[in-house]
Amino acid sequence: MIDWAAQRVDQLVVFVNTRAGELVPGSLRWRWLAELHPDVTVVEVRHELDTNFDDEGLWARWMALFRSHWPLEAGPHAIFSSDPYVRGIAARFAAEAVVVDADRSAVPISSTMIREAPADHLDRLAPPVRAWVVANLL
Repeated sequence: MIDWAAQRVDQLVVFVNTRAGELVPGSLRWRWLAELHPDVTVVEVRHELDTNFDDEGLWARWMALFRSHWPLEAGPHAIFSSDPYVRGIAARFAAEAVVVDADRSAVPISSTMIREAPADHLDRLAPPVRAWVVANLL
């Protein structure tokens, strides 16, 4: 088990997976995260890959994509997500899978819920995100 309190912030990397045609452009989501968390390396990963967790060939393509965008010399020590596929990614990186609030009890919201009813969740959005949502989705 990794002592997360001892980890340096400059070692944290956040991938923003993006594809053409998203409701909120990936480059914008990348920029928000980079601005809101300046001590974290935020990487936009553009792709057109499907998601099928039973397809090893597709997993190989995902992992090649992730590895090609990884900005540090050493691979990740841990992968964080609320989604169950985190275990598959972590195993393929030989990293620890850290499932965060999978049942959404600590933070009872998901990006899907926000996209489906943005006006209902404005209080959960960071100021620049909220301003964009108000201007573009409401």
